Amino acid sequence: MEAQLKEVIRDFTDYPKPGIIFKDISPILMDMDLYGQVISIFAERISKLNIDAIAGVESRGFWFGPAIAQRLNVPFVPIRKRGKLPGETYSYSYNLEYGSAEIEVQKDSLLLGAKVLIHDDLLATGGTAFAAAQLVNQTGAQTVAFAFLVNLTFLEADKRLKDITETIISIVNY
Repeated sequence: MEAQLKEVIRDFTDYPKPGIIFKDISPILMDMDLYGQVISIFAERISKLNIDAIAGVESRGFWFGPAIAQRLNVPFVPIRKRGKLPGETYSYSYNLEYGSAEIEVQKDSLLLGAKVLIHDDLLATGGTAFAAAQLVNQTGAQTVAFAFLVNLTFLEADKRLKDITETIISIVNY
């Protein structure tokens, strides 16, 4: 499956700024058979973890996260950019490879002690995933795993995230 996905994932050089090679996974969304296979692989790997919820990071964590959550019959919790969620929220500010960001989660979105998997499309430097884990912790839940379609292993973000959990799932590795 990894080789098949690498054939459809496109590279865009110098996007969104010079020096970045952007991995475009949107072609997977144009092939529902391939998309379904990706969801099945994630669901199979994650089902063994006995999680209580999946928290997905805006926006591309929403492309696969809800479908995986539906397959596993667990809630999907959105982690969104600042100001996009109604009600009371926890927020966390952090730096990205090409700027800074602030993300939020609704305070009542996760149960105390819930075991949560954080899903996003791609692991680069780990800043967003680390920030998402901090939000999960603020709710009183715990981050027990991360799942990414793509892991840019040469950036070694796994090392940063292993301080949170040893369980880091990815399908495609560069």
